[in-house]
Amino acid sequence: MPQPKPKAGRRPPTGRSASPARTGGRKARSGGRAAATPSPRSRGSAIDPTSGRAQTRATATAAREVVAALERAYPDWGCTLDFTTPFELLVATVLAAQCTDETVNRVTADLFRKYRRPEDYLARPVEELERDIYRTGFFRQKTRSLRGLCAALVERFGGEVPRDIEALTTLPGVGRKTASIVAGAAFGLPGIGVDTHVDRVSRRLGLTAAADGDREAIEADLRRLLPEDAWIASNWLLILHGRRTCTARRPACPRCVVRDLCPFPEKTMEAT
Repeated sequence: MPQPKPKAGRRPPTGRSASPARTGGRKARSGGRAAATPSPRSRGSAIDPTSGRAQTRATATAAREVVAALERAYPDWGCTLDFTTPFELLVATVLAAQCTDETVNRVTADLFRKYRRPEDYLARPVEELERDIYRTGFFRQKTRSLRGLCAALVERFGGEVPRDIEALTTLPGVGRKTASIVAGAAFGLPGIGVDTHVDRVSRRLGLTAAADGDREAIEADLRRLLPEDAWIASNWLLILHGRRTCTARRPACPRCVVRDLCPFPEKTMEAT
């Protein structure tokens, strides 16, 4: 997918570093063949006697190997939404639900010139805002969410975006995934936002034994396996890998950089 050029302020205040703790960037590099057999290091699950949930047997070492390989493949990983302030990122993330980041960036290029503060979203007629975000889909629901979260920001947070993930999740239309992404990309605070790509890729790689869609359990498994200073990087690396290689319908296993660490049994093969 073509990537938009970065805007000023897209990087979180902590900046880039050589370790998996940095918080921005994107690009892919891959190659190779599908693995003949899966690695035992990330295979299997067990039942937690306390919660009754399946637990992955993946080790922290295996998880770090996966993250390191993905970081080599995507050295400029990071947020693919254009923004200059935490508030803009919050709005863009809400608009990105069921919509590509590329489309959101095209819409927000005009939107952010017209609507600069939470008060601006409340001052305009509902129908006008619906027209302005129409191309992102589900525009009526998103309009309600944007107006609701803007009202909450004004009434409870003085018009400023809170830095705390738990506080962010109290805003209308903001779930834990959105809150984690905003906290990480805008403020450099560690978190893991489980979207459809993180869900799929982490299950295929054996980093979680949670069921499809059990995002709370997946987040807990990833937090347990990965050091806190790698959460932001790991989040974006798993998202990018899911978008570009480990896709839902036909994963590109022959050129996957973590194929030797992957226990996923339904690998695609190279064309002959």
